[in-house]
Amino acid sequence: MLARTTDKLTSAVIGRDFLASIVVFLVALPLCMGVAIASGAPPALGLITGIVGGLVVGVIAGSPLQVSGPAAGMAVLVYQLVQEHGLIMLGVVGLIAGALQLLAGVFKLGQWFRAISPSVIHGMLAGIGVLIFVSQIHVMLDDAPRASGLLNIAAIPEAFMKVFPVDGSVHHLAAMAGIVTIITIVLWTQFKPKKLALLPGPLLGVIVGTIFALIFALPITLVELPANLASGLNIPTGDALAGFTDPDILTLGLVFAFVASAETLLCATAVDKMHIGARTDYDKELRGQGIGNMICGALGALPMTGVIVRSAANVEAGATTRISAILHGGWLLLAVVAFPFVLNEIPTSVLAAILVYTGYKLVNVAQIRKIAEFGRQELVIYFATLIGVVAIDLLSGVILGFALATLKLVYTFSHLEIRREHDETTNRVDLWMKGSATFFSIPQLGKALESSPFGSEVHIHVEALDYIDHACLEMLSSWEKLHQSTGGTLIVEWHELVERYGRRSEEKTDIPGLTARPAT
Repeated sequence: MLARTTDKLTSAVIGRDFLASIVVFLVALPLCMGVAIASGAPPALGLITGIVGGLVVGVIAGSPLQVSGPAAGMAVLVYQLVQEHGLIMLGVVGLIAGALQLLAGVFKLGQWFRAISPSVIHGMLAGIGVLIFVSQIHVMLDDAPRASGLLNIAAIPEAFMKVFPVDGSVHHLAAMAGIVTIITIVLWTQFKPKKLALLPGPLLGVIVGTIFALIFALPITLVELPANLASGLNIPTGDALAGFTDPDILTLGLVFAFVASAETLLCATAVDKMHIGARTDYDKELRGQGIGNMICGALGALPMTGVIVRSAANVEAGATTRISAILHGGWLLLAVVAFPFVLNEIPTSVLAAILVYTGYKLVNVAQIRKIAEFGRQELVIYFATLIGVVAIDLLSGVILGFALATLKLVYTFSHLEIRREHDETTNRVDLWMKGSATFFSIPQLGKALESSPFGSEVHIHVEALDYIDHACLEMLSSWEKLHQSTGGTLIVEWHELVERYGRRSEEKTDIPGLTARPAT
């Protein structure tokens, strides 16, 4: 009886994972090709990464329900690499990045990648979203993206002018196919029937946009997949492998590893919040991503990360084990091997339209509101990171955000607020201290104390104080002796702070000569 029940449960799990794998496959198929085109690479290289992400990383990942593949967040980096060093160096950088991720996992650095301010991470993703949006606008018009984010932004008015037919160009026709695709995705997202809720909008957008182009026989650029997958590989040559000694290539490998790891672990954390099953083993996930990126590097394919769009679709479709992620890789392989002629009918403008929509979604307004709840400083970090990514480059933007987050941390742990009240009738001065009293605060504290009249009774309230260091205690002790010489007294209201440090409120501080008593 127990065995029969177990078999039924196992069959039910496999059945849910089987259906979920089809949903994830339908989400991943257009995105794998779209991300490749946005990266300046052939669509086949994106599909290879998706296949490896399923069949290999799906087996060894530390996050069972996370789905890995080519990610829009890496497209900007890959495009920069391809433009500056050529497509052949993609594999070399992938090998370096994968090896670094593997080592990070072996040395258990997974948790450290999570120790990055959310404002920096979301600012980075939003910056990437802006870059993808402004570059894919041009691809959606069957035009080439410009060399940088700022140039792409500057060329947007020119792109809109190309929507109007001039000199027999087909830019307006490509734009029509792209617009139909975006409208389909938006309408489906808003009004999809419950029975078809699992049908992904991007897939429907590709289908409708492609059919639109076929019906009207639009003479626009189509996807080009090789007759067989092996001929589409981009295996690094001996000359390319010599790039291991090039400082620029090594730096790019480090940047790829950092960004891919941060995005993967951020995604894994989000996936953990979506279900109640097994939690992510972050170090194992890093090792799995490292192995996957090394395989992709050896094949010359796009780098991979954990991808939130596919992972969310996986959870929402009812997946409970890693079987769905593995199977989706098998479906991708089957599609490329058995039906390349179908994929070759998809216009590149349609895939670019999906990335335009994806880029727009990466600038998450709801997330900005959430960050704003934590104060203006977090918003400054967010927008500084975003602007840095768009105006300079991704690494500089992240470093800028990280530096601001660090400065905010230093400020928080060294900032002291002092509120002063003086009762002239009783000649009593009350000083309320809030924040952290450290050696940085000595000039501020000294100024507040020295403003007390001779002979006054000074009360210092520390119940709102988070921390006080030895330098400030010494300063209070020295100033008390000076103030006593003028006939005054200094009383520190230690009650709350003493209890926080686990000492009896009746005890005096260990600084000689400093008067302490319970709060009054």
